[in-house]
Amino acid sequence: MKIALMGCGEVGSCYAQAWGAAGHTLVGICELRQDEEMAERARRHGAALHAEPGAWLGEADIVVSAVYGHAALEMARQSFPHMRQGAVYADFTTASAPDMQAAAAAASERNTDFTDVAIMGAIALLAERTPLLCAGTGTDAVLRLAESGGAPARAIQGAAGDAVRLKLLRSIMTKGMESLAVECLVAAESMGLRTSLYEVLADIDQTPLTAFMDSFVRSHVLHAQRRQAEVREAREQLLEAGLEPLVLDGVERLFSRTSKGIQAARADGDFKLPDSVEARLAWLTTLARER
Repeated sequence: MKIALMGCGEVGSCYAQAWGAAGHTLVGICELRQDEEMAERARRHGAALHAEPGAWLGEADIVVSAVYGHAALEMARQSFPHMRQGAVYADFTTASAPDMQAAAAAASERNTDFTDVAIMGAIALLAERTPLLCAGTGTDAVLRLAESGGAPARAIQGAAGDAVRLKLLRSIMTKGMESLAVECLVAAESMGLRTSLYEVLADIDQTPLTAFMDSFVRSHVLHAQRRQAEVREAREQLLEAGLEPLVLDGVERLFSRTSKGIQAARADGDFKLPDSVEARLAWLTTLARER
């Protein structure tokens, strides 16, 4: 397969190496940087170095964008006029979902297939073996290319923009857990209780994560008021230890919002919600949208 690479930073260089090793041809690299270091990088990948999109893109079966997210939409718009019929544009950037959708619409006007490719992890850790999530009209070709280079890739039902939306939804969970882990373990370490904390958290390992999340949503509506008091006690414990409760401040605000919602609903009459994740999420969504 002949590949044109837009952007050859950490992400672009990583995949260029993997795809070259898999037998694909890199027909060119587009980079704002035109210094000797970038020229040497292009030579190492066996590709010509270009400062902007141009007729050279017509050689490519697939154009891979690995530029900064804020530049992705404009790069796509500049590239489409130069691509040959039947070629695929794959956006591996961190562009927003609206920008992905706009790029896909611009591609559609030229009968060009466009795929939103979300990198679901850290390239610095897993390199080309980082999982990929794909959505859009050129997905089959992108899956073949990704898998040939050793990347575990899968397609989702939906349009371009949905893959990056899922990545950012996942980030709410993973970055939230990261923050909680930092705040919790710093406190446990300062109290000399980290090893014991691991032991009392062991029961959580017995439940699949998604089931655990669903159980939280279902019980949150029932117990938010009681649990808010426990959050305050946990926050006070951090303050007593001389620590700043950044994450727990946000947690307390969320529990407070739900508690106030419950009080208002009960004041209007019986507060009864079906015991389902869907029903309780629907009610919680109304609280999240209130200003």
